[in-house]
Amino acid sequence: MRCNIMRVGMVMAAIMLLSGCSPQTAKHDEATGKPQKTSGTEEEIMTGLEKINMEIWKYNTEEDVYWQTGISYCETPAAEEYETLGIFVPGKYLDASDNGDGTFRCKVNASAEVGGYTAETAPVVLPVDTPGYSAMAAPTDYVSSAKAYTDAGFIYVRAGCRGREEGAPAGVTDLKAAIRYIRYNEGRVPGNMERIFSFGMSGGGAQSALLGATGNSSLYTPYLDAVGAVQGVSDAVNGSMCWCPITNLDYADAAYEWNLGMTRSGLDQEMQQLSDDMAESFASYINAIGLKDSEGNLLSLEKSKKGIYQAGSYYDYIKAQIERSLNNFLKDTTFPYTSGGAGGFGGRPEGGLPDKELPDGELPDGAIPDRGKEKRQMDGDNKRTDGYMDRNGNFQEDGINRRNHGQGQTESKTYNTAEDYIDSLNADGKWITYDAEKNTAAVSSVAEFVKHCKAASKDVGAFDDLNRTQGENVLFGFGDGSGAHFDAVMADILKGNERYGDAYAADLKKSDALGSSMEKRMNMYNPMYYLMDYYDGHKSADVAEHWRIRTGIEQGDTALCTEVNLALALTGYGADVDFETVWGAGHVEAERTGNADENFIAWVKDCLKQGTYTR
Repeated sequence: MRCNIMRVGMVMAAIMLLSGCSPQTAKHDEATGKPQKTSGTEEEIMTGLEKINMEIWKYNTEEDVYWQTGISYCETPAAEEYETLGIFVPGKYLDASDNGDGTFRCKVNASAEVGGYTAETAPVVLPVDTPGYSAMAAPTDYVSSAKAYTDAGFIYVRAGCRGREEGAPAGVTDLKAAIRYIRYNEGRVPGNMERIFSFGMSGGGAQSALLGATGNSSLYTPYLDAVGAVQGVSDAVNGSMCWCPITNLDYADAAYEWNLGMTRSGLDQEMQQLSDDMAESFASYINAIGLKDSEGNLLSLEKSKKGIYQAGSYYDYIKAQIERSLNNFLKDTTFPYTSGGAGGFGGRPEGGLPDKELPDGELPDGAIPDRGKEKRQMDGDNKRTDGYMDRNGNFQEDGINRRNHGQGQTESKTYNTAEDYIDSLNADGKWITYDAEKNTAAVSSVAEFVKHCKAASKDVGAFDDLNRTQGENVLFGFGDGSGAHFDAVMADILKGNERYGDAYAADLKKSDALGSSMEKRMNMYNPMYYLMDYYDGHKSADVAEHWRIRTGIEQGDTALCTEVNLALALTGYGADVDFETVWGAGHVEAERTGNADENFIAWVKDCLKQGTYTR
């Protein structure tokens, strides 16, 4: 384990040498968690934060869960309304005495079991609900989504965090501070702090990936110090679940043009040339980074007669992933099958993929209410959507500009047989070859798949918008809510461009309030920086042991290369990686079968050898 006692001890010893004190020498009241100075000075306390108060638990009788909210995890918070957390614990893990005022004084019950776990072995799960890198509201009441996890014997910790308007790395900094705080309470509250798993989708999937890749990275130290995070404990996680992670932003724009740029039409000469140049830059990147397949073969791109670098071992690997996704779909699906019009804006196939049901009128935790049908309509190439439909049919306004480039089905349709379904995909020209006897299929090219199923939903500069209007531009702004350019690849291509060149160059030279350059902030928000020896940050963090990555293969939000490259890099690093693309699904919590929450829970159990997990 990366969060082992020896390493944490070394960190604490270093702090002791620097400060001339003994971390955690101060005692805390057993029940309230308040620091008690019995001798020495205040500097002997590792943090001024109180530990979790064991006298003020609330209890959900119906769901048998003890819970608290409003727990501060930063000593000097930058945004008090966000930087608190809630903790939700299976009732059996605590022995309680009623205070008579709706609260309970609790002690840990070390012998009770829930789902095969005890209070000492239970994993801790941390949701990251930050679509478009948005802020995550801190819980102020009981959180209904905790039940699925507490029923499984897990500890559910929901931490608020700042969003993109505060500028990177605010969001991940807050989540790291929350992890440090909950680990600071190890032994006081139920939960094995060596078994922390994060999970999220889209921008939340990206920040979950960052928690997994950046454990104890020194780049975050000044930001953690600024908010008064607990010192001397680890912020690494044991596992990371990522649905459709929007990440690897240093080459995300270039990857988008290589993978999806071919589907646009009507670009003027300047924009088409920019798209082509970016696609070539991605090929150069792939040929330099050193990705390898499972057999250790180096993956590369080669020039081709059609398209831009649509040949080579990396191209073949991407094509194989597409075929694998389609064949998994054929294997998993019972016909008749009704498509859900997945496209790239949300939704999933109806066949075999039941969603979690919620009571009428109830929104999932963190969901943004639907703002009306007019907000969801996409009437031509110039209509922005600025969001996506989540799995419960609610519009999530994530601040990401999307435009309709003709992607995806707009109406559901039922197919009686697999042959009917394949025939519909081949309706305007055969690009899929189907073997009915074996129930398997092959695709003719990546380009044909993209043309039919994964057309671009964003303009050139998918993440670093030419006019700084994309959500990621705000993420790399400087805390005032305005956007900034961050893509050094685009900046290099646009040198000398009268309209855009100077703006890119100027933004890339700026530093944030703590003196970090744009390059440093980009590195902090790029998992690949820590995973590949192409980057200076290789092996400079404690990377999570377990990873589960799922993506809707038809989404237009990011190139398929994003998730594929992350999975390849993690495998090469030596992590345990479970990666799947889901045919027919878009920008959602994509799963081949079953329910996202249940599949995540089963995977965590499997990682900890507590259950049987299926894909």
